[in-house]
Amino acid sequence: MEKVEKPVRVSARGAATRTALLKAASHVFRTVGFDKAGVSEVVAYAGASVGSLYHHFTGKADLYLALYEEFQQRQQDRTHQAVARARARGENSPHRLMNIAARAYLEGCIEERETTRLFYSGDSPPGFEALMREQLREWTGRNAALFRKADEPVDEALLLIVSGSISLAATEVINREDLDDARGFADAVVERLNSLTPRSE
Repeated sequence: MEKVEKPVRVSARGAATRTALLKAASHVFRTVGFDKAGVSEVVAYAGASVGSLYHHFTGKADLYLALYEEFQQRQQDRTHQAVARARARGENSPHRLMNIAARAYLEGCIEERETTRLFYSGDSPPGFEALMREQLREWTGRNAALFRKADEPVDEALLLIVSGSISLAATEVINREDLDDARGFADAVVERLNSLTPRSE
């Protein structure tokens, strides 16, 4: 008989501690960088104990990856909501929907630029760059699904161009101090992407 895994229950106090540790880690990583950050600094800022940190995480690399996963989830929610709103307005072009999602992603980078800088600084745990590349491939795959759902040819070259452009644009918008300037640049990038025509088969 197959064993059924019971869901792990997290107490309200445990959830609050986990949240405090993540907020503290974000602050410490942004202040001194991931490499120089210490677990002791994180728990001190969180007002927690070292034991509580290791109850929720395996160490500072795990904290970093948890921050990234939560950020990516928020970004995914933003892009899904942007696409849903566009569909509700009657938009059905997979090319335009892809670029609408791309603009929403850049907006998330702008709104959370201090957090985003953590992941584009190059100061990260071993193997993190490979994880980011995998996330980029997954995003490209989701874009390909938009075309397949619309029964249109998948232009792999265009998908690669869009994915690479958004990744590079993210590094640019998070380093622009003026928010209007950052948003104007994001708009310009997406405008150029909209001018590209998908290859027909």
